[in-house]
Amino acid sequence: MKIIFAGTPDFAAAALEALHAAGHEIALVLTQPDRPAGRGLQPAPSAVKRLAQDLGLSVAQPRTLKDAAAVAPLRMLGAQAMVVAAYGLILPREVLDIPKLGCFNIHASLLPRWRGAAPIQRAILAGDGETGISIMQMDEGLDTGPVLLAERIAIASDETAGSLHDRLAALGSKLIVRALGEPRLPRPQEPAAATYAAKIDKREARIDWRETAELIDRKVRAFDPVPGASTSFGDTVLKIWRAQPVQGVEAAPGTVLTADAGGITVACGTRALRIAELQRAGGKRVSAAAFLTGSALKPGARLNETA
Repeated sequence: MKIIFAGTPDFAAAALEALHAAGHEIALVLTQPDRPAGRGLQPAPSAVKRLAQDLGLSVAQPRTLKDAAAVAPLRMLGAQAMVVAAYGLILPREVLDIPKLGCFNIHASLLPRWRGAAPIQRAILAGDGETGISIMQMDEGLDTGPVLLAERIAIASDETAGSLHDRLAALGSKLIVRALGEPRLPRPQEPAAATYAAKIDKREARIDWRETAELIDRKVRAFDPVPGASTSFGDTVLKIWRAQPVQGVEAAPGTVLTADAGGITVACGTRALRIAELQRAGGKRVSAAAFLTGSALKPGARLNETA
């Protein structure tokens, strides 16, 4: 099948690779313009662009698809379908109407739950027991189109956004190939069951120790690898990467209950959180035991006390 592919990050690159390996003709790859990255903030290509170049595919990087000059070349390709995965640009009606079979989106949730930009993180934050991939026929709404194919996976109790992303990317790659290869009847979504996965705001990653240990644990996992759940000790910002809820004695939220080779236990609104891995600003991820070597953090100290 002759396809236009639109995507930007690693999640999308996995699908592009699967479609290419399945023998589909990728007439054009659309991806976001190169963005500043790294310490030098030099323009860097997206994961999709790097893969497309490795595969010898044509690439375009329009800043918008609402410009007639960007849309006209798409019409000339004669593509039967367009596959979209975490592209980052809105597809106007004139683009949606170009492919004969329509535009298909690989969405990382079980629609209509978690429509929007951050379905993986929101599923973990909400404590969902499962999520999945939906292959959706796109319309002009925000992830509102009918679903052609969906598959569920369980969310493990220690799942991070990073690990769940990788599993969903692999599943999405498999399902989009299957969806394009087998005619399917689209199933309309149930609007009343819809929830919205708003883009993650860095301020959400700031730990409030008055919250329950279970909620803070979900934040640690949902914000791994980006932006990282953070707290502070004095003037030092700390990112928490691995932790688990445990029983703890009654104490003011944010109080360090234990600090030893077994971890750093901090009182929460209910129960406590034992931190196993953390990171100083500008440093590397280390175990709690390694962090405590030379650290002034002791039982009785308060995290976020100066925040």
